[in-house]
Amino acid sequence: MKLPPAFSADAACALPGPAWLRERRLASWESLAACEAPAESEEIWRYSRIDDLDLAGYRLGEPGYAGPIDPAGLPDGVAELVGAAGPEATVVVSRNGGEASVLHPQPGLSVSPAEVRPLGGPGEPIPAPSGQRLDAWVSFNGAFVLAPWRVTVAPGSALAHPVVIVHWLDAVGAALSPRLEVELGDGAEAHVLEVVAGADVAMLVVPLSELAVGRGARLGFGQVQLLGRAAWQLGNQMSRVASGGALRSMTVALGGSYARVRTDSVLEGEGGDTELLAAYFGTGDQMHDLRTVQHHAAPRSRSDLLFKGAVADEAQSVYSGLIRVEKGARGTNAFQTNRNLVLSEGARAYSVPNLEIEDNDVRCSHASAVGPVDESQLFYLESRGVPAAVAERLIVLGFMDDVLERFPVAGVLPWLRRAFADKFSTRRPH
Repeated sequence: MKLPPAFSADAACALPGPAWLRERRLASWESLAACEAPAESEEIWRYSRIDDLDLAGYRLGEPGYAGPIDPAGLPDGVAELVGAAGPEATVVVSRNGGEASVLHPQPGLSVSPAEVRPLGGPGEPIPAPSGQRLDAWVSFNGAFVLAPWRVTVAPGSALAHPVVIVHWLDAVGAALSPRLEVELGDGAEAHVLEVVAGADVAMLVVPLSELAVGRGARLGFGQVQLLGRAAWQLGNQMSRVASGGALRSMTVALGGSYARVRTDSVLEGEGGDTELLAAYFGTGDQMHDLRTVQHHAAPRSRSDLLFKGAVADEAQSVYSGLIRVEKGARGTNAFQTNRNLVLSEGARAYSVPNLEIEDNDVRCSHASAVGPVDESQLFYLESRGVPAAVAERLIVLGFMDDVLERFPVAGVLPWLRRAFADKFSTRRPH
């Protein structure tokens, strides 16, 4: 992959940090340079806007603009979201991918700088299943990360309160690489909220979230993306679940110009369970791009995916998902559902589910739907005196609510409902 001078190996090594981090950045940079440039001609990038990306238009974020930030200094909407997690939640806030402040620590919880590991070693970022290359932007994040953070929950510990990680991003014209690792020991339990939020300025955001769920552990993880309308996001969420472990992970996408999240989830232990959820709403000329891999590498594991979205004006959404069942993963149960509402003639939604099954004695299914608001539902409400605009709003918000109410941090649900209602009100009238 050809990189402009601002993203050279020397630039990666010149970023601040200990010697081991500079070495890991260089290893990631070499992996990045060896990657083929992403292109819309590839299946994993089909329908995207990746051909429009010009890396030469960005620069590395300057360390002087990165560091801890007081939660009280966050914009009202972001501060309200953080507060919705509860007054006793552990809160970790950083600016532009730099060092963070940590408020309200809890017993059994460790929040510390992460020792970034090189690609390809034991316990490293998840290998791509056959036919799927590891995303180049994972290597980009590793090459240019400033201050990676790790949330560790001790074996057998059950956190009484959520953990909230906020990446506040406001460096104009910068390429920023926030990174979070969440690791639950065997038998542990936790709920984590990650917020990727930014000012309304042009920037490239390349976040990476890695989730490791130990044997018999239970993790609820939610990520809310609230970037400005001029921002691009090229994000990755990567998870692995051990035997008897359970993960509920949800992505909420509201901001950005082009906002992509690729979710790779590996069930690597027998009896592991993963629930993958997403809710997204695009207006104006936004594009939300979501790609998933449900990777069953162990027997008698289960995954259930439900992604729901709406697009209005000239907005677009893309969903492309793969259920991959490895040889030896007998007894797999895997389900994949994507449903989309198209609220304007100029809006578009694409949905491409896929199956790749290498063993017998499995149950796998997928379903997708793209369409407008049901006219019979509108007629029913209007015939009972509900104005047309109000009726459509009720239907759209009701359509989203069955996935929103499953958000892993329960206290955030009222905030999410208001956010989706506000988003509906920003679309242009018919």
